[in-house]
Amino acid sequence: MSQGQAPTIFRWTEFGSGSLALLLSFELCCWNFALHAAAPTLDHLYPVAVQVGSTNSVAAIGKFDPWPPKVWVDAPGIVFNAETNSGKFSVEIATNATVGPHLIRVFNEQGASTLRFLIVTQEPQSSDQEPNDDFTKPQAVDHLPVSLNGRLDKSGDVDSFAVTLEAGQTLVASLEAYTLASPMDAVLRLVDSRGVQVALNDDDGRTPDPLLAWTAQSAGTYIVQAFGFAYPAVSDVKFTGGNACVYRLHLARGPYLHYTLPLGVQRGARTTLRLFGWNLGSNLERELEFDGTGLSADAKVATLEVPAFENALTVPIGDGPELIEAEPNNSTNQATQLEVPSALTGCIEKPGDEDRFTFAVKKGDALLLEVQSASLGFPLDARLKVEDAKGKELAKKDDTVNADPMLEWTAPEDGTFFAVVGNVLHRGGADHLYRLSISRAVPGLKAVAVSNAFTIEPGKTNEIKVTVTRLHGFQTKLTVSARVLPEGLTLEPVEVPDKGGEVLLKLVASSDAKPFSGAIQIAVMETESGTEQHVVSELISSTTDNGVPQGFKKLVIESTDQLWLTVLSAPAQKPEAEKKH
Repeated sequence: MSQGQAPTIFRWTEFGSGSLALLLSFELCCWNFALHAAAPTLDHLYPVAVQVGSTNSVAAIGKFDPWPPKVWVDAPGIVFNAETNSGKFSVEIATNATVGPHLIRVFNEQGASTLRFLIVTQEPQSSDQEPNDDFTKPQAVDHLPVSLNGRLDKSGDVDSFAVTLEAGQTLVASLEAYTLASPMDAVLRLVDSRGVQVALNDDDGRTPDPLLAWTAQSAGTYIVQAFGFAYPAVSDVKFTGGNACVYRLHLARGPYLHYTLPLGVQRGARTTLRLFGWNLGSNLERELEFDGTGLSADAKVATLEVPAFENALTVPIGDGPELIEAEPNNSTNQATQLEVPSALTGCIEKPGDEDRFTFAVKKGDALLLEVQSASLGFPLDARLKVEDAKGKELAKKDDTVNADPMLEWTAPEDGTFFAVVGNVLHRGGADHLYRLSISRAVPGLKAVAVSNAFTIEPGKTNEIKVTVTRLHGFQTKLTVSARVLPEGLTLEPVEVPDKGGEVLLKLVASSDAKPFSGAIQIAVMETESGTEQHVVSELISSTTDNGVPQGFKKLVIESTDQLWLTVLSAPAQKPEAEKKH
């Protein structure tokens, strides 16, 4: 009998008395099976990264009763074949599969799991080999660069990896766990062959994931150790571990790209970039001309893959020239002129430093001014102000959810105004880099579903909540509706309020609606033009519980428009014998 289907109920008159007890037992067993079957849960996949063109044994961490569930993947070329043992899949990655992060969901007739990640890579992947807790018995890593799939299997676990370095060679070690939604706040530690700590890092500046760069003073073997604490934090301060504590560790000792000057690139044009990083050497080309003519209109970042470098780097994209500041620019009469749109890379070089930039606007011009620094991995806690020609402060922001400030500002009159960048903490240094961008605020909208999975029974109704935010004066009439729904399901379009806000959609299943499990899409449509924008569900979140951070502000995939719908089978009828009790 398929899970979720109503069990067969036999009539007593069809059998003799000798079969009655057996049939009643079978009948009750079937009914209880249907009653207790549940949607699967998926905490993580391990390994979390696999190479294109390979076949891999992948463990699914979660609850799957019965086994196996079905698997949904967000792109073709990735096939999950269930093995005999519960929680084990053979995963085939086609040679033409899309490289990068993918969303995975397991499901059955009762519902679907949380979305999880699988990374498809061009490069071969290695794995953490236990036991490797003791720094005196580490896992040897013979070839660098390398990416390793790892897992802290149990509480107190520490994974150790041995690498060799020449004198003057820099080891760059980075770890992904937070951005994979792994429940751990990871730390990287580097010790020498005697166990003496030479470097430690627990935060790369962008996220709570660590990045460690250390230059060897003498040739030898060094041990990289990965461990972590529970995330969200708990009262016990001890090393965490468990089946879901998965991570990716990247080790390199060759040329490694850290940032560029300027920090961003221009869409539709070529941008000359100076390259900065580790192990660059005297013979390595330090300049690159990036061709931005092929960048799409909605792309926010570009990926730089530079020959001879052992890593790729993502950089912001702007719609205007990318400039570099010229000091001095502390006072209004020294301010650098900016066009709208444009972006400028600057540096708060010393404590108390403030950089000023001037721009001309007309009354009513709506602008977006944004500083990116912490989100690019730099230590600057930026402050952003707008001043008039007399130095009067008109607007100020020191950070947002992502620690970098952004201002939406409307010019009160024609004239010249100043954008001022400083440090909230009154610190400075050569590494306090930032990118200031200025652009016109374009009307638009943001539509977010509160959940990404919904369940409904035949003959019942369910609600889908969508929050529509009108941005920068967007006033067009809008309606929210579903795209194609399975037979027997209806969802009436709902008009969005003039001020935006929560829209409540009513999903109705007819009494004869057939079982269904699959992805659906909901769209916001401009009433006059018919232009549509898909509603997304955000996978990132930023909350606190009694001051303790919860959720993940940055993930390898941060939203999806593939919402999940489960139409259950009609409820099984309770056996007559059970009803009498």
